[in-house]
Amino acid sequence: MTTTTTTAASKPDTTPGFHQTSEFYQEEVTALTSTHDGLEFWQFMVAGSIAGCVEHMAMFPVDTLKTRMQAITSSYKTPAITLRQSLGSIMKLEGLGGLYRGIAAMGLGAGPAHAVYFSVYETCKKFLSAGNPNNSMAHAASGVFATVASDAVLTPMDVVKQRLQLKGSPYKGVADCVKRVAVEEGIGAFYASYRTTVVMNAPFTAVHFATYEAMKRALMEVSPECGGDGNEDETLLVHATAGAAAGALAAAVTTPLDVVKTQLQCQGVCGVDRFSSSSISAVIQTILKKDGYGGLTRGWIPRMLFHAPAAAICWSTYESAKSFFQQINGRNSSMN
Repeated sequence: MTTTTTTAASKPDTTPGFHQTSEFYQEEVTALTSTHDGLEFWQFMVAGSIAGCVEHMAMFPVDTLKTRMQAITSSYKTPAITLRQSLGSIMKLEGLGGLYRGIAAMGLGAGPAHAVYFSVYETCKKFLSAGNPNNSMAHAASGVFATVASDAVLTPMDVVKQRLQLKGSPYKGVADCVKRVAVEEGIGAFYASYRTTVVMNAPFTAVHFATYEAMKRALMEVSPECGGDGNEDETLLVHATAGAAAGALAAAVTTPLDVVKTQLQCQGVCGVDRFSSSSISAVIQTILKKDGYGGLTRGWIPRMLFHAPAAAICWSTYESAKSFFQQINGRNSSMN
């Protein structure tokens, strides 16, 4: 977005984010590109894409364990499988490769989705914070907007990923899964869980972002040298610690809805029930009838084990990428 050339008679600019050297515009103003934190919009997208890919690729085996534990296939109540049992079963029957089945689908979805995620977040935070960097409500609201947008991009590939992660999955790979689901169930099957995903991720992201920003601010107050001009390793530790705390708390709060999402995305495959509608309440009732309240907490341990380090990895990678772009932009500015 750019500003147009104006005359000296123009009124003072009151638009946040635009700089003027006096109360009134000069005779001509050079067109400016809208920036935030010293970065262009596309740089937020690239930084977010890198962060998302690194996060999901690093933690994918834990995500596979969570999916196996949450996919309830029995028509009667069964003891919940433990994390150790799930890992042992995969290693014994499928080997190490079993933990990474479906990673290609996540690789295809995570990059674009996180590019949308972080760019929308930064854009909304800029306008909603109204110049107050400590506005937690603005951070939470920005996170909600970001996740609604990114989920529209990620959900189809998440469906493919989870179906490939199931024990005895009938699909040969990503392409085969996409083709068969589209032909046998229709395009709508890729978005059967979208409503549930948004309902789950909206509070997840609100808790995540608000906790992250609050933790980061608190840690920097305790150790001021960890601020932007301090030691780079200490600054990275702040981002990682704040991200881990935010991820763990958000994951714990939203586990029941994650179980519902897994059921909807894997329905009709490998013994998982097929539902007549994507109603969240209907799926919850089915889970309660089969497995009791414990069924809604299946996989909470690997979910927290996933999101705590994943959030730390994601945020530290994201902030590192932002710092890299800021340095590049600074050098370019000094050369001009």
